[in-house]
Amino acid sequence: MLLQGKKALIMGLANNRSIAYGIASCLKAQGARLAFNYVGDAIKKRVEPLSEELGGEFTFQCDVCDDAQIQAAADLVKEKWGDLDILVHSVAFANREDLAGRFVDTSRDGFKLALEVSAYSLTGLCRAFEPLLHDGSSVITLTYHGSTKIIPGYNVMGVAKAALEASVRYLAYDLGPKGVRVNALSAGPIKTLAASAVSSLKDIFNHVETHAPLRRNVSTTDVGGAAVFLASELSHAITGEVIYVDSGFNQIGISA
Repeated sequence: MLLQGKKALIMGLANNRSIAYGIASCLKAQGARLAFNYVGDAIKKRVEPLSEELGGEFTFQCDVCDDAQIQAAADLVKEKWGDLDILVHSVAFANREDLAGRFVDTSRDGFKLALEVSAYSLTGLCRAFEPLLHDGSSVITLTYHGSTKIIPGYNVMGVAKAALEASVRYLAYDLGPKGVRVNALSAGPIKTLAASAVSSLKDIFNHVETHAPLRRNVSTTDVGGAAVFLASELSHAITGEVIYVDSGFNQIGISA
């Protein structure tokens, strides 16, 4: 197994259709040990059964908008595990009203919220967990093609993902001397709870299936397989990258 005994923290598990669930399942299949966060009692009720199903060793409260909770999470992981091999950041949020209509109408507060939750949280987590990361540790975050191209209905989240991808490069530079890798996976559209907020989702699915080189949409397991690669020693010389898992759709210019 590629990840036998490796300790993996999954931030952002929402349900069994989420990308985080697909990643966690694939990491577990390769021998990784798992732990999960949740935010509030409602999410806790969903996360704890999934953690049990996946063989998670512990769960804990952590709102990534609260530095004190992030530090408490790092302290808990240190107490439980001593160090950390894999950190998966699958956290993003924007107000639904800021994903509808025109980007120019995004509210100031909505812009701040989307950037704080979806982009800054990666930096906050890396800062708090840096003492636990070591030579060979891997940090993985999730992004989307809307960071570089216009996706109707993606709006402020596209800007947040662009900031996230830039953060990946700077974090890779800062943590690289320790041997810590930081990369992003840019997944194609998947029917997740978060994606349901994008009004054009159905059209996007149809367009990808028709025009992507592989002529199919991707699954959470497809993304999970790529995460296993980035989490393992097979990717020991890869950092600061955005790797697309989208059936090649990002390479299409004009559709035939």
